[in-house]
This record gives sequence, structure tokens and C-alpha cells, in this order.
Amino acid sequence: MKENVILSFEDLDIRFTLRGQVLNAIRGISLDVYKGESLAIVGESGSGKSVLAKSSMGLLDANGTIAGGHIWYDDKDLAAFKTEKQWLSVRGSQIAMVMQDPMTSLNPLKTVGAQIEEAVRLHQGLRGAEAKQAAVQALADVGISDPETRYKQYPHEFSGGMRQRVVIAIAMACRPKILICDEPTTALDVTIQAQILELIRDLQKKLELTTIYITHDLGVVANVADRIAVMYAGDIVEVGGCDEVFYDPRHPYTWALLSSLPQLGVKGQDLYSIKGTPPNLFYEVKGDAFAPRNPWALKIDFFKRPPYFDVTDTHRARTWLLDPRAPKVEPPEHIRQLRERGGVGPYA
Repeated sequence: MKENVILSFEDLDIRFTLRGQVLNAIRGISLDVYKGESLAIVGESGSGKSVLAKSSMGLLDANGTIAGGHIWYDDKDLAAFKTEKQWLSVRGSQIAMVMQDPMTSLNPLKTVGAQIEEAVRLHQGLRGAEAKQAAVQALADVGISDPETRYKQYPHEFSGGMRQRVVIAIAMACRPKILICDEPTTALDVTIQAQILELIRDLQKKLELTTIYITHDLGVVANVADRIAVMYAGDIVEVGGCDEVFYDPRHPYTWALLSSLPQLGVKGQDLYSIKGTPPNLFYEVKGDAFAPRNPWALKIDFFKRPPYFDVTDTHRARTWLLDPRAPKVEPPEHIRQLRERGGVGPYA
């Protein structure tokens, strides 16, 4: 693996079989994740964000298969893993995940303490009083007051924000090197969202974690991500530093996503929305998948998939508009507004 790369997806192809048809959920993705960074993977629902993340933990649904490519971690190709025993050597102890709905992630019949202890026993090898103390400390580490009392309580006795903290505590009890956060602030109000994101950021610094955020909301990750990868129809169409993607985006889909930020709305006017629908991935996608929804699409977009074009050493986009032969297209007004504001997200 490359120096300083902790996880690498290489030409990854993932397919699902449904009622005799094959859906191409991930279409030849290549992406490096660097040690200690905070990477956000953003895109519309159904773009393949969660599928990509789950593939690194062996959590694909039974009808999903890795049809090609590699997932490199610690010189091992995770894409070649076949047994649950192989996956257990990585899942939790090396790569842990915070699911988007904490209530469905927690067992309502077990106390919160018992569920954290389960992770402690499995991944830290502690037993008895030591395991209990580690579970209580895990609750304290995620900012839950009176952890000794909370240890004995059940999930329904916690608020939504506190349940999310518990799920994070379970993940951190595994002592992972990579923490994947799948929509970690879904259904939480703005104040609690900010607290949860701040908690994850603090844990990342304290424990030298590599963090991967999965979200459809660019505003949520504006102040926590070092890099952003933009996904559309099972492909990464743009990747770059946070400021590069926000203030100098180059793919028309990224323009559309940023233009959809509620913060850019004008009173009395309709919010911007992306017209059309994503392509049906049961069928082969020809050319640029975003072309039918792209008002700046070129003729070549409809029949030839664009390669990546480098904008800088750290920023690249898969769009024919970056080809030297393409006509010069200025980004829409909303993008210019973002540059002038110099800040996005509800916590900017």
C-alpha cells in the first residue's frame, strides 16, 4: 500500500442480485483513505455511500457480492475474505461503524452497560469488574453524565442524542483504528448534531483515529472533514480537500449538491433542487451518469465515461468539462455565493 494510506479501494465493483436482475451498486471505485484524516463521503440517497463503507467490514446484504477489485487494509485484501472468521479479525477491532439509527442498533432487552461490556470482552479481553469499569469509562468518555447509573439503564430511558453517544461508546470500546460514521446525526436537532460531531472530532484527535463520515448533507461535514469524496450512481465523481470541494468544485453534480444547501435559500423563492432522477443501476450506465440531469452536459457525456482530471495534486473530478478541449463553463451563482460567504454549515 502507498505510504500513509490506511485503507484503499481499488477498482471496486459491487453488485446485488434482486429478483433475477443484477444491480451495479459500485462501479469501479478507487479511493485512498489516509491515516488520521477525516474523510466525508457525500451524495444523494442510493448513490452507494453506505454500500462502499459496509464492504470494508463484510456487512453487505446476503444478495450482495464484490464482483471485482480490491479493498486493501494492513496489506490484506479484504475483498478476498470469504469466511466470518476472517472478517472478525478486522470488524470492530480494526474498523468499527456507528450506524445511522441508534435505536435499531441497540438491543432494547439489554442494559446499555451490558451491550458495551460485550464489545469490551470481545475486543479488549477484559472480564468481570475490569470489563464493567471499562464500560463505565466508555460512557464517561462520550460525555454521558453519571455513567455508573446510566450503565444500568435500558436504551428506551435515553434520549436520541444520548443513544447515539452510547452507540459511539460501543464502537470505541472495540479500540478501532478506523471509525465509520453512517449518517451519525440523522433525526437529531441542530444543537445535538453539533455536539455529536464535536464529540467524534474530539475522540478522533484523542485516539488518533481515522474517521469516515457517510452523509447526504454537505453542511453537516463542512467543519469536520479534511477531505470530501462526492458519490453519484455508484461512482466517485469528485474528491478533494474540504475547501477545494466547497469553494472550487468542478463537477456539475457537486455544483448541484452545493446549490441545494438550505443556507443558500432566498426568502420568498423556491429552494434549488436537482431536476430528474438518478439512473437505474439495473441497466448499464453509458457515458457520464449525471449527463441526463446536467444542464452543462456535452455530447460526449452521453456515450463516453469521463476519466479523472486533476485540478490540483489533491483535487480531481470526473467530468469532460475539465478537458482542455471543452468549452469554458462558469459555475452557477450559488457557488459564487459560497465563495463570498467563506463559510457553510449550521455551525460555521
